Amino acid sequence: MNVLNRNINNIFFIFALSHLIMWTLVPTITNKNLPLDVIEALAWGSNLDWGFNKHPPGSAFFTEVFFQIFGAQDWAYYLLSSIFVIIAFYFVFKVAHEVLGNIKLSLISVFLLESIYFYNFTTPEFNVNISQLPFWSLVVYYSWKIYDKKEIKFIDCFLIGFFAAIGFLSKYLFVYLLLSICLLFIYLIFVKNKKKFDFKYIITLEVFIVMLVPHFIWLYNNEFVTITYGLKRTGFEDSGFLSHLQYPIIFLSKQLGILTPFFLLIWLLVKKIKFRYNFKDRKLIFLIFVNLIPIFFILVTSIITGSKIRTMWMTPFYLFFGVLFVYLLKSQINLKKINSFLYAFLFLFFLSPILYSYISISQTEKRTDYPGKEIAAKVQIVWDQDFDKEIEFVTGDEWKAGNLSYHLKSRPKWEGFTNNKILNNASQFICVDDVCLGRY
Repeated sequence: MNVLNRNINNIFFIFALSHLIMWTLVPTITNKNLPLDVIEALAWGSNLDWGFNKHPPGSAFFTEVFFQIFGAQDWAYYLLSSIFVIIAFYFVFKVAHEVLGNIKLSLISVFLLESIYFYNFTTPEFNVNISQLPFWSLVVYYSWKIYDKKEIKFIDCFLIGFFAAIGFLSKYLFVYLLLSICLLFIYLIFVKNKKKFDFKYIITLEVFIVMLVPHFIWLYNNEFVTITYGLKRTGFEDSGFLSHLQYPIIFLSKQLGILTPFFLLIWLLVKKIKFRYNFKDRKLIFLIFVNLIPIFFILVTSIITGSKIRTMWMTPFYLFFGVLFVYLLKSQINLKKINSFLYAFLFLFFLSPILYSYISISQTEKRTDYPGKEIAAKVQIVWDQDFDKEIEFVTGDEWKAGNLSYHLKSRPKWEGFTNNKILNNASQFICVDDVCLGRY
């Protein structure tokens, strides 16, 4: 058994390493410029704060760490994104092993994720959605440890609060997972009396709140700008009566479309799907709360508010879908007859980077075709003709100004959109189109 486990672990690490290398190399080779969200995060990171006009600081912090290590090397940010995906896969694998009790099935539950394009095709663009992935999986992992064990450990409670805070600081939608897990433990403690209340639970809340205090202060001082931006993105202010029906239906339709390859792999795995479930099954209850309840909350939000749920927002929500479906169907899975599943998995594994490469090379009007380096070089020449000192700041939108901040040799700070206050305080500056550069 130990030899078998070792072999499966080796297969998992080969898969993870292959995924990481492939999704670092493919966009590095086929893209001329970093995607929009990466440039945006790098712009924020150049002038790091506890929040920005669109999002909390998580994605900006991680890109800035990599910039300090690697500088303006595009491949580093594709690597960063792949690392986040692989960390998430690893903790999905660990949870699956403990829940399923079968390491082969655990591997299959991770393989199934390759059929969801959130975890391959869209991953080169490191953004707030990708930034959540490892922390989503870590919160579920440590929640499972508390859920599964009679003894509550201080370190597990601390780590849930710690990783939950980082996840929330990546994107506020992380709260849907946290609400689902809180509801699970409230249900078990106060309704079913299946677990005893332990004061160590409060540690989780304390760590979570303490880590968020600086961001809350920033929010208050900046008129809750990130929340306002998020509401605008949902179309909440313009929603009408039909929006409460229209947007939830569109949301569900898109989710079914996204999950079609996933369900095809499931069908190849068992041929004839017969769900066997027992709502008194503790493991099943946990999997329902970390998989289905967050999606249910999102759907209810759309129904009640008439909000539009954007597809990419769902990126972390399906991380444990493979575990859930394998658990429901495990009695029907014949591991000796899964060749068709493995062939389909390999087909999808290689299809995604091939399609990505084709689109990246054949379409030439994308953000990733923007000549960021060339424009920065020309701007540097113009600056050097008039001034002999380095550029210290750049203003303008996150795309044009962000590209200059990233590509210019002095890595000037992005100071937001151009305004007279910044320029009046500058000792030297020039403006090119909608972007201004200068020194303090």
